[in-house]
Amino acid sequence: MSSEIRLAFAHPSERAIATADDAPVDRISLRDHIVEVEIGAFQAERGTTQRICFNVVVEVQPIVGHIDDDVDRILSYDRVTEAIAAELAAERLNLLETLAERIAERILLEPQALRAFVRIEKLDRGPGALGVEIVRSRRDLGHTVQDASQERPHPRIVFLSNTAIGSAHLPGWIDQLSADEAPLILCVGLPDTPRPAIAQPLAQRRIDLLAVEQNGWVLAARDARCKVVATRTELDWAMKNAQVCIWAPSKIVLDAVDGPDAAVSDAVDVALWFAREMDACELLVIGADTPEGGDVSVRNRPIGESVL
Repeated sequence: MSSEIRLAFAHPSERAIATADDAPVDRISLRDHIVEVEIGAFQAERGTTQRICFNVVVEVQPIVGHIDDDVDRILSYDRVTEAIAAELAAERLNLLETLAERIAERILLEPQALRAFVRIEKLDRGPGALGVEIVRSRRDLGHTVQDASQERPHPRIVFLSNTAIGSAHLPGWIDQLSADEAPLILCVGLPDTPRPAIAQPLAQRRIDLLAVEQNGWVLAARDARCKVVATRTELDWAMKNAQVCIWAPSKIVLDAVDGPDAAVSDAVDVALWFAREMDACELLVIGADTPEGGDVSVRNRPIGESVL
């Protein structure tokens, strides 16, 4: 028992050695890599950064033959730090467990990697370090490696003004758009009804985002084919299964590392940011002014016209 307790608090490299089978492996490690980042499920952890410490050990296949001092034949340490940076940049996360899983998955996409030990600790949340440690192998994540190689779909993002939401043409538009091969995601803006107005910007932003989501439910009530969706996981599933989505923006906007610069009231600009995030094939705007798309194709259709 004392040995098990010692290993639980030892560096991941010791745990890797203790749990290894008889097959020879090489190991690379990253020790005490500290990054300041915004992370955490508590409200006190939003809007502020804290120090996160990473310790990672990767077991790799031994190199057969001479290494020839060739960096292309090894798993570089940079791939480990790049995996950490990529997952931190992808979105704001609540849980260290989620971050550890994603880092391990990304590392195990490397062809040389066999097992990944990932320990992450918060250094500023108490008198000691608070953290998690996981171990994952290529066998554990076989399905993930396969899925990662598949190209994400390129949805059509459609912004509907409040006039468009109430239009008699709405069912026909959805008929036309859902018949196309591109997955369909609908976006809306603030409702015309009053909402609370306060001086605190972050709180007002949340109130406005919730008001947009309420407007999304109004749209969902107009057509039973449309489902309100809040997370990237739900969006990915819906796109693969030809489900028409209405984007509820709060979670994705608030969790984004590089969120939209536009105010929630500039709803079409927020929809354009979302289209970029989703790598959309186009942003179609019905009943509102059209923004500059840049790297996203943007079209405008007045109320009453065919959308395709």
